[in-house]
Parts: sequence; structure tokens; C-alpha cells
Amino acid sequence: MVLQKPKRLKTGDTVGIIAPASPPNIENLERGIAFLRGLGLKVKVGKSVDDQYGYLAGSDQDRLDDLHDMFLDSEVNAVICACGGYGTARIASYIDYELIKKNPKIFWGYSDITFLHTAIRQKAELVTFHGPMLASDIGKEDTHPLSKAGFQKLFEPADLIYTEQISSLETLVEGEARGELVGGNLSLLVSSLGTAYEIDTVGKILLIEDVNEEPRAVDRMLNQLKMAGKLDCLNGILVGDFCDCTPKRELSLSLDEVISHYVQSANKPALKGFLIGHCNPNISVPFGAQASFNTNEKRLIVETGIL
Repeated sequence: MVLQKPKRLKTGDTVGIIAPASPPNIENLERGIAFLRGLGLKVKVGKSVDDQYGYLAGSDQDRLDDLHDMFLDSEVNAVICACGGYGTARIASYIDYELIKKNPKIFWGYSDITFLHTAIRQKAELVTFHGPMLASDIGKEDTHPLSKAGFQKLFEPADLIYTEQISSLETLVEGEARGELVGGNLSLLVSSLGTAYEIDTVGKILLIEDVNEEPRAVDRMLNQLKMAGKLDCLNGILVGDFCDCTPKRELSLSLDEVISHYVQSANKPALKGFLIGHCNPNISVPFGAQASFNTNEKRLIVETGIL
């Protein structure tokens, strides 16, 4: 399957903002929107972005309508998520993937948005972007410049070259790997199993990250991926940031012990230490683009995700 790449952004283009999961912090969102305008972009905000239905940004239908509307709108060149949270998967079965396939655009987000990355890549055959969101990251006053710099990748095609100049990397299994980059938030990847949107890892490089999960929970999720055969057929593993994933009880394995156990048992080339996920900075990457890494050089290369 050859994936489509969306067209690059140009100064004066319009970006659509949606909240397919939880409602955003409005003050942070406004600062994030100001950042986009500072890049020379125009902004359209989805109708349900400032709604609230419990932990959701409006009803399932309203959030679904916002996503469809942004992909249908000929003036909108990119769809960027305000934040993550909970509930994105509730709309996955109702998305018109043919509509997205016929109107390919930049789609950007992470965390709970992982479910849509997997669904859109596999059903609409579109490269999507795992990157910092407006209210969750960009609108915060302490946002790292590298998080903001990721948006420049949407204007000019350029490969991402990640080396230890960005962060210290650790080899878990030696070797070289090449393949399509997939993955995201571990909890959401596991929740796709047994559904029509089950993550395909055959011949892929799998990136995993998560937040607020104790080592025992990470153990359970990695074991489920292993039993589902998802760690046997991939080409390589990248371990991103596992934020606040420390044990809350005295008797526990460490996070490092848990991750090392499953990665080493998979026996595929693996690197750990990437600042990708719920971290600051949060380095953006295109899912569905070809990637390669070498554990000797400790260097990851991901080809551009735009045309």
C-alpha cells in the first residue's frame, strides 16, 4: 500500500482546529492559535471545540461533524487537534474514510489522537503527523522551541534526522531497521486490537510512548501486543517518552525492566530515549513515512511527510 502525502502549507493557508477527544484549555488554545497566526496561517475553529459533554468536547456527532467539515472545506489545508484526552475512538467507526482519502490534508495530533492516526493511515491511506497540540503543548508558556519548530516541517519538505544532539539514546537491541513508521500512545494502540482499526505492524518500525501508567500497566499492554503477534512481525522498535510512569507501590518492577523485557524478547533492533510523546520538547514525526535507524550510529531518519 502506497500512502498519500498531503500537500505542504504556504503562507496564507488556512488551518482547521478540532477537538475529537476532550475539551481544551481555552486560554492555552488561544495562545496556540496566536502561534499559528504568527506562522502566517489563517485559522478556522470547529463548532464543538469549546463545547463540553462530560470529558468529551461535545457529542460524538458534533465532534465527527467537525472532522468531516474540515476535510470537506476546500479552504482548509490542514487539520490540527487542539488536545487529546479521552473518547477519540468513539467516532472512529463513523468516519467517512473515503472522504478523507479524496481530500488528503495534513492531520496533526498525538496522545488519544493515536487511534485516528492508525485508522486514517490504514483506512484512508494517508500520512499523518504525531506532534504537539495547540492547547496541550504549544499554548503553554514553557513550551520548548523544538516543539514549535516541528511545525516548520509542514512548510518545506525535509527529512527528520534525530541524533543524540537532541537527546541521549540507548540501544536495547543492536542492529539496523527500515520500514514505515507507525505507533503512538501505547494505551491507544492496545485498544485498537480486535477492532477494524487494529494496528498493522508487519514490516513496520513501531514507536511507543505513554503517560501516567504504572510499570504494571505498561507490562500488561506490552504483553497484550506480544500475544497478539504485533511484536513478532515488525522491523524495529523506537521507545519514546513514558511520562510519569513510575510505580506507586513498593513491590514493583521498574519501567526500564518492563520495557527491556518485551523489547529484548522481540529481538528486533531497538532504540530508547526519544523525546516523542508527553514531554517537553515533543518532537513531531510523520506516521506512514519511511524511516530507518542504526543502533551503532544512534541515528533515526524519517523521510518528509509532505509533498
